[in-house]
Amino acid sequence: MSSAVNNKELRKLPSIEKILEAPEIQPEIDRYSRNLVTQAAQTVIKKARRQIVEGFACPTVEKLFEEIKFFLIKEWPGFLNPVINATGIIIHTNLGRAPLSGSVLEAVSKVSGNFSNLEYDLLAGKRGSRAKEVEKLLCQLTGSESALVVNNNAAAVLLVLIVLARNKEVIVSRGELVQIGGGFRVPDIMEQSGVRLVEVGTTNQTYIKDYEQAIDTKSALLLKVHQSNFIIKGFTHSVEIRELKALGQKHNLPVVYDLGSGAMLNTEDYIEAHEPTVQEALVDGSDIVCFSGDKLLGGPQSGIILGDKPSIDKMRKHPLMRVIRIDKMTATALAATLKHYLQKEAVEKIPVWQMIAANLEEIESRAQFVVKKLGAAGIKASVINGKSMVGGGSLPDQSLPTRLVAIKPQYSLEDFTHQLRLATPPLLGRVEGEQYLIDMRTVVPTMDADLVEVITSTFAKAEQ
Repeated sequence: MSSAVNNKELRKLPSIEKILEAPEIQPEIDRYSRNLVTQAAQTVIKKARRQIVEGFACPTVEKLFEEIKFFLIKEWPGFLNPVINATGIIIHTNLGRAPLSGSVLEAVSKVSGNFSNLEYDLLAGKRGSRAKEVEKLLCQLTGSESALVVNNNAAAVLLVLIVLARNKEVIVSRGELVQIGGGFRVPDIMEQSGVRLVEVGTTNQTYIKDYEQAIDTKSALLLKVHQSNFIIKGFTHSVEIRELKALGQKHNLPVVYDLGSGAMLNTEDYIEAHEPTVQEALVDGSDIVCFSGDKLLGGPQSGIILGDKPSIDKMRKHPLMRVIRIDKMTATALAATLKHYLQKEAVEKIPVWQMIAANLEEIESRAQFVVKKLGAAGIKASVINGKSMVGGGSLPDQSLPTRLVAIKPQYSLEDFTHQLRLATPPLLGRVEGEQYLIDMRTVVPTMDADLVEVITSTFAKAEQ
C-alpha cells in the first residue's frame, strides 16, 4: 500500500474523544471508568495504526468498539457485572449464589450511604455490639438461646472448633468429610483450628457405637457435617442428631452440627426431598449449629452460629472474631432478609425461594414470550421441557421441572455462547447437543427483555 493510501486510511481512524463520546461505549465507561476505557481505546487505536502502516485497511468503527470491549474484558475480568443466569442452577456459586430481594437492596443502600449505628447503642449512648439486632432476629426465628454471625460458614466452623476443641480431638464420621467449592476440603479447614480429627465408621456406614468407641479423655466434641453437595445411596447408615445428643450427654460432650445450606422453610413443599432445617437441628439436640447465609436462607454471604449462650459468648470474645466479623452491609442485608421470614413472606420476596416455588404455568408463559419475541426478529426458537437444580450445596440429587428456550444457531455454537458471555449483560445458559438452552426458572423476570435483546443483538452481529 502506498504512502498516500496509508495516510488516507490513517485519517479514517476516529479520535479517542470521539470514541469516548459514542453511545456504544457508554456502558463500558459506566462499568470500568473513563480512564480505563481511554487506556483501552489508546491501545486499540495504536494497534490499528500499526496494522495500517503495514498495509492493512482501517478497521470499521464497529470493529474498533468490539476490540475495545474485548480488551477491557481481558484486562479487567474481575470487575463485577450483573449477568443473566439461564443455567438452571438457582444458587449458583460462581454467579454470586443467592440474589438479594428488592427490600434488602433498599436497606443496604440506605445504610451504606450514611453513617450507621453499627457498633453504637442508641439507648445507652455508648459503644454497642456489632450486629446485635441480627442476632436477636436469628434467635427469635429459630428458638436458639444465642447467635453469632461471621463472614462465611467455613469461618464459623473454624471459630467453633478453635474455641471448643483446640488441642483436643473432634469425632466425625468418615462419610461426612466433604470437599466444598474451590477445592477446599472440610478436614483441611478443620485442622487449621488446631484440633485432631478422629474419623469413625466407613464412607457409607457409620453407627453410634463407632462414635462411642472413639471417645477418650482427649475428646472435645461430636461433630456432624450435613452432606449438602453429594449423596450416597444404597447400603448406607448415618447417625442422627438425637443419637449424638444422647451420647454427648452421657460423656459430657457438646454436639456441633455443620448444617451448611441453612434452610428455614420446608423444601418438600416444592421438592420431593426434605432438607434438614435450622429449627429441626436445634430441636433434635444440636448444641451448636453452623450454616451459610447465602444458600437456602437467601441472604448475603455470611456464616451463622446458633447455640447455647456460654459457648457463643466465648466465641464472641475470641481474638479471631476481629478477623472474621461482618461489615455494615452484610449486617443490614442479613437483617432485612430475616425480616422476610419474620413477616412470613420469604417465598414471595426472597429470589431463591421465588425461583424454587415458581409454577410451571408462569415459567411456560415467560418462555413463550421470549420465543415469540425472538421469532419476530427472525430467530428460530422453541420451548421444551427440562430440569432445574437448586445448587449451592443444597439438595444435590433433586431437580425441579422447568421450561427451556432452545436455540440452534446457524453458525458455530461455541462462537454463539462466547458472544453471549461477552454481551452486556452477559447471558449464561447451557449447551446440550447442538442446542443452546435457556432455563427460564433461573432468569430473574425483570431481565426477560434484556435476555431477548442480548440474543437478537448477538444474531445481528453474526449476520454482519
